[in-house]
Amino acid sequence: MESLVAVARSAQAGYGPLSEPLPAPELPGGVAGTVAAAALRNLFFTWGLDRERYATPLWNPLGGLIPPGSRITLKPNWVNHHNQSGAGLDCLITDASVMEAVLHYVALTRPAAVVLGDAPIMGCDLEELLRSCGIPAMVERFRSRGVPLVICDFRRTVLCGETLGKARTEDRRDLSHYVLFDLKEHSLLDPISADARKFRVTMYNPDLLARTHAAGRHQYLVARETIEADAVINLPKLKSHKKAGITGALKNLVGINGNKEFLPHHRKGGSAAGGDCYAGGFWLKRKAEDLFDAANRRPAGPAQALLARAAQRINICAARLGADDNLEGSWYGNDTIWRTSLDLQRILLYGRPDGLLDARPQRRVIHITDALIGGEGEGPLANTPVDSRFLSGAVNAAAAEWIHARLMGFDPRRIPLIREAFGAYRFPLTSFSPSAIRMILNGREYPADAVFPFEGRAFRPASGWKGHCELEQTDDPQTDIPGLVA
Repeated sequence: MESLVAVARSAQAGYGPLSEPLPAPELPGGVAGTVAAAALRNLFFTWGLDRERYATPLWNPLGGLIPPGSRITLKPNWVNHHNQSGAGLDCLITDASVMEAVLHYVALTRPAAVVLGDAPIMGCDLEELLRSCGIPAMVERFRSRGVPLVICDFRRTVLCGETLGKARTEDRRDLSHYVLFDLKEHSLLDPISADARKFRVTMYNPDLLARTHAAGRHQYLVARETIEADAVINLPKLKSHKKAGITGALKNLVGINGNKEFLPHHRKGGSAAGGDCYAGGFWLKRKAEDLFDAANRRPAGPAQALLARAAQRINICAARLGADDNLEGSWYGNDTIWRTSLDLQRILLYGRPDGLLDARPQRRVIHITDALIGGEGEGPLANTPVDSRFLSGAVNAAAAEWIHARLMGFDPRRIPLIREAFGAYRFPLTSFSPSAIRMILNGREYPADAVFPFEGRAFRPASGWKGHCELEQTDDPQTDIPGLVA
C-alpha cells in the first residue's frame, strides 16, 4: 500500500452541490450531496478501504487506518486569504467542501480530538479566509454532532497587512504549544550549510534564521498538535510553485512550523556567487538583496517600508536591463526549499513529543490532495485555475507527489523536491524506488511512467521553471488509461 496512489475523477467540475445527490448510507442524511463528497467517496472505494462494507451504513473507510479514540490533526492549505492573480480561492487553497467531506469520515472513526490547523503566510487574514469559506459554520455543524473539532492558527507571527513596514504581532502563541526539533547533521540542509548565513526567507530578519540554522544545527519549531496526534491527514491543494516547482503532499507541511525564521527558503546571492536566489550574479540584484536585508533587520515602520520599496525599484531596473524579476529563490535552481520541506516530512513521520526522532514512524500520516480545481502558473500565491477534476489518496507523500507531477505534465525526476524524497538518508521517507509506484484508477493499476495529464491538459509551470520541469517531448503520451489523453 505504501507505493500505491489512488486517484478518483469527478464528472462534475467545481465544488458545488451535485445535480443529483448520490446514495451514501454511511453519511448523515444518507447521501453525498457535493462534488467533493462524491469524489471522496469514489476515492476511498478506488483505494479499497473497508471494501467489504462499502454501500452499507457500516462502511468506515478510515477505520482501518485510524483506531477509535485517536487524536487527529487535519492540515489543509490556507496559504492566504486572497489570490494575488485575482483568480479566486478555488485554485489557491484546500476547498472547504473537501475538508467537510473528509471530516464526515473522520467522525466515523470516533476520534478523541480533531484539530484543523495551518500556518499561512504572516500577512494572511485567517479570520477573513475562514469566514469567506464558511468554516465557522462547518465547525459548529460537527460540534453539534459531538465531534470534538477545533480550529488552530499555528503561526506565532502575524503581519497586520501584506507589506514590509506594517506592524506585526509577535509571539502570539506560547512556546509550550510547539516542539523544538534539531536535526543537526541529519538535516538535508547540512550539506549546504558551510555558509549558513546565506539562508533567507522572504520578509524575515536573516539574523533570526542564522540562530536556527548553521552547520550541525538545524532547528524547527513544530506545532504540538501535529506531533501529539495519533494520525495526521494532510490535505494539500495541488499547484505549481515558484520556489519548489510543485506544492502538494510534500510541500504542504511547511505549514506545521510556527515561526518562518526556522524555515530556510533560499540562499542569498546568485548562482555565480554560491547562492540560489537567482541565476547568475547581476550587480543590481545583489544591491536589491542588500536593501531587503536592511529592511528585514529594522523594526516595522516607515524606514523599513522605504528600504523595501527601494529594493523593489532596483529589482525592476535590473529586469529592464535584461535580468529576470526573481529575487526570492523563485526558479528551478533553488537548492534550499526542497531540503527544508523534506526535513519537515521526516519530523512529522518520526518526531516524538520530546523533540527527538525515533527509528520507527510515530503516527499514521494520510495524504488526500485536492485537485478538483488545480492551480497553475505563479504559485503558491498567484495561481490560475485548472479544471483538473480529481482527488488523490496515499499513505506516502513521495509516491503521491510523483503521480501528481506526471498528471500535471511535469517530470518528477526534474523536480528536486520529488526526486530527492527517494534519497537513502537517515530517517527515510520511502522504502521503495519510483519504479515501484502504482496509480489505481477506475479499478485498474498502472505504472507511474504510464501516467500523463488527463485529456492531455498539462499545468503551466511557474515562469522560473518553464523549460526545466516539463515531461520531455520524447515521452510518448499514448496510454490505455481511460481519460488520460484526448
